[in-house]
Amino acid sequence: MSTPAVTSHPHTTADQPEDEAVSLRRLYYGRFAFAVVWAGLLAATASSLGPASVTLLLVYPLFDAAAAVFDLRSAAARQRVPLLINLALSLLTVAGLAVAATSGIPDVLRVWGAWAITAGIVQLVVAIRRQRLGGQLAMILSGGISVLAGAGFVLMADGADASLTSLAGYATLGGIFFLVSAVRLHRAAVKADR
Repeated sequence: MSTPAVTSHPHTTADQPEDEAVSLRRLYYGRFAFAVVWAGLLAATASSLGPASVTLLLVYPLFDAAAAVFDLRSAAARQRVPLLINLALSLLTVAGLAVAATSGIPDVLRVWGAWAITAGIVQLVVAIRRQRLGGQLAMILSGGISVLAGAGFVLMADGADASLTSLAGYATLGGIFFLVSAVRLHRAAVKADR
């Protein structure tokens, strides 16, 4: 009996789920490290919208866009549309934040909040579709919390306590969820190798 040939297309290989899980693990560890460093830098500069804080605000969605591109390289075909939507949302957010930063912290929070809501919905969709890979419960929770946090940022923009500091907390919590997912994916891989 002959063995069926495996094509070389990156989204149809027999090892694709395993490759996707390995790639996700690397991505999630990287996103954790970035989020923690970014949050620390933003917290140190969040008292006003100066060159440093504005640069950091723009770097975060740019990094998110780069992460989506990295993710697209190994993602299953059914993940591609949500990841492309996420990429577009991140790039639109960069433009929106650049404009909002000229108006003040409240407008920055509104743009960030809208992004957190929409990106959270996309994250939920992608994580639910990836449940077979394992380690996605934290991503599901992260997506849901992102939606709620985004609504909170929009509401905070109209209050007297509008502050960029809350964005640092948001990034830190998101980074922790990425770390949890990375560890769970790593444990699943170790268990599968036994």
